[in-house]
Amino acid sequence: MSDKDYYERAATCLNRVAGWADHVDEEAIDVMSSDGLVAIEFEDGTKYVLNRQSGNGQMWFAAGARAWHYDWKDGAWRDDRDGHLLEDRVVEVVGAKIGRPLAPIS
Repeated sequence: MSDKDYYERAATCLNRVAGWADHVDEEAIDVMSSDGLVAIEFEDGTKYVLNRQSGNGQMWFAAGARAWHYDWKDGAWRDDRDGHLLEDRVVEVVGAKIGRPLAPIS
């Protein structure tokens, strides 16, 4: 993948996650985004971070003590170990943190 393609795909991913998180629950989370990063902060001060890792051509998602690395494969950001989708993992762990299932990222 070219650098241009990587940055476009990373930006699309970050924008989708930030847009989704903005609609989750204003009381439960705060969403902050900047160039290459989306941070989701919870009422208890816990912060989950999605960011681009341009040196590796990956996206990284850290949630508490866990972290995942994602490569672009088969038209989506997929975990470099088990192949799960980045957006599915974000929905799963944010929902678990606030204690309810959440709508998928669309």
